[in-house]
Amino acid sequence: MSALPVTLSDIEAARDRIAGRVRRTPMVRDEALTARLGHPVLLKCEYRQATGAFKLRGATNALLTLPPERLARGVVTASTGNHGRAVAHAARELAVRAVVCLSRLVPQNKVAAIRDLGAEVRIVGASQDDAMLEVARAVAEEGMTEVPPFDDPAVVAGQGTLGLEIVEDCPEVASVLVPLSGGGLAGGIAVAVKALRPQARVIGVTMERGAAMHASLAAGRPVEVEELPSLADSLGGGIGLQNRVTFPLCRALLDGTVLLTEAEIAAGIRHLGRQGHTVEGAAAVGIAALLAGKVRADGPTVALLSGGNIALDLHARIMAGAEAVA
Repeated sequence: MSALPVTLSDIEAARDRIAGRVRRTPMVRDEALTARLGHPVLLKCEYRQATGAFKLRGATNALLTLPPERLARGVVTASTGNHGRAVAHAARELAVRAVVCLSRLVPQNKVAAIRDLGAEVRIVGASQDDAMLEVARAVAEEGMTEVPPFDDPAVVAGQGTLGLEIVEDCPEVASVLVPLSGGGLAGGIAVAVKALRPQARVIGVTMERGAAMHASLAAGRPVEVEELPSLADSLGGGIGLQNRVTFPLCRALLDGTVLLTEAEIAAGIRHLGRQGHTVEGAAAVGIAALLAGKVRADGPTVALLSGGNIALDLHARIMAGAEAVA
């Protein structure tokens, strides 16, 4: 563990740093799946975070580690929505200028939420990679400070605080199902869980459409994939060909990855919706994997409900039986 770019000590320091600024979210039992699978299935309700998603942990930790002179130049980031909202929130709390670069694939409800927090929004291109080019330009030409969406030790350490909470609330956890995108969430949680409960499995779950980390792990190196529309839109985007933090973490610590169809993601959203959890597609992937039989519960299993920032009209269509992005 000491050779990895983020350690348990980094995550414990992040927990102390963000205390009082980020909520400790509840964990509840999924009674229906518990009865069906014969093992406790627990839902870590991170969608109840102040910004509706886990990203607030990493963004807050990252900003709090920046020196005043860098904050004074303003911060800039690229996002598929939730990270941008988190950076906007954290920047507003610190009275710092924030610019969020988004692609045209980001849902309008997420764009509006970022603007409502006072950040400047720049819509650039049709992919996360296009948005990243604008970030690089803002850093080079405007002197702004980048807050990466995932490939950054401070961001990963902040997300890893979720792993501490999971093990504290479920000491006997056997499996943790984590939405997998750029790897900041999965990598951070894996560092904490593997340090505190080495025998537990940490499994990354993602969509079939444009699964960049899954493809990169299979190739043994970061690779590019085509970014496509998906119900799990928050999991879109590449991991960066020069990835230096999250790819090594996921390669070393994840026990496997699982791909889901759009219909399977929709089924996960519906299952959770019937229990009163209104979540976005990315947040439903762990439960979707259990429902589809793609992950076997062999003991207490925790599924992370990572975010709830889904357009209400889309959620209504899914609950009515839709299985794909309109």
